[in-house]
Amino acid sequence: MITILGATGNVGSKIANILIKKGKKVRLIARSKEQLKPLLGKSAEAFSGDALDTEFLVKAFKESHAVFTLIPPNLKADNFMSYADKIGESIAWALKIAGVKHVVNLSSVGADLSEGTGLIVGLHNQEERLNKIKGLNVLHLRPTFFMENLLMSTELIRAKGVVGNTIRGDIKFPMIATKDVAVYAAELLINKAFSGFSVRYLLGQRDLSLIEATQIIGMKINKFGLFYIMIPSDEARKGLVAMGLSPDVSKLYIEMNRAISEDCIRYEKRTTENTTPTAFEVFCDEVIVPAYLNKVAA
Repeated sequence: MITILGATGNVGSKIANILIKKGKKVRLIARSKEQLKPLLGKSAEAFSGDALDTEFLVKAFKESHAVFTLIPPNLKADNFMSYADKIGESIAWALKIAGVKHVVNLSSVGADLSEGTGLIVGLHNQEERLNKIKGLNVLHLRPTFFMENLLMSTELIRAKGVVGNTIRGDIKFPMIATKDVAVYAAELLINKAFSGFSVRYLLGQRDLSLIEATQIIGMKINKFGLFYIMIPSDEARKGLVAMGLSPDVSKLYIEMNRAISEDCIRYEKRTTENTTPTAFEVFCDEVIVPAYLNKVAA
């Protein structure tokens, strides 16, 4: 049995689909059973509940040969770090009580730092928390910036004809498609070829600046004059709150982007092992172009 926490999320749902297609027996955990229905079948069973409920998680983790964990996103949290610590503690205790031996934990680049990286600090704390569990073999995946983050700009493209963020447009950094993270995680969950406490970086297909990424998006949607703007932090914070993020999450999101802009986040040297296949051009064809066309049609 392989158990997936956050099975309806960007990464978790893709892991679930991969494992189900391979005929693996999987247990899917999410807040809503309704959202899990499309994934259910002969080899997949649903556990719906709140990850803050440790007793619920213990039942979900029981008899699992491997578990995929993450801090489930909560964009409306009044105090995100408090939320992340509480849910992180619940996950850690449940793994310990259930006697789980192998965990693939979704973390992030920058999780080696204990401060200054916004939302990523919660992932740093969770890595340290899981590393303290005796007898647990845990591999922390540290993928880079998700290409999916640029989907937030589709409405801005439609309304204003620009792509915008608080990250410097000229700085190059690695970007990754979540489907590549899922493929890597699924193989680890099947093979369990790791022991002790370890870290794996995933750096996407290549480094790009947001100016370059914007030019590629423009070519793909036939807006050749599309350009990138760096949004001032105060303006961005107001925009994120208007989109439904809490003031605290908005502040931490901008702090995380500042860490990228100021080159505070450390990356491994790129190798064949930490380079993944999906190019940004392919991601645009598969994800950004359909999302943009749906916005326009709506």
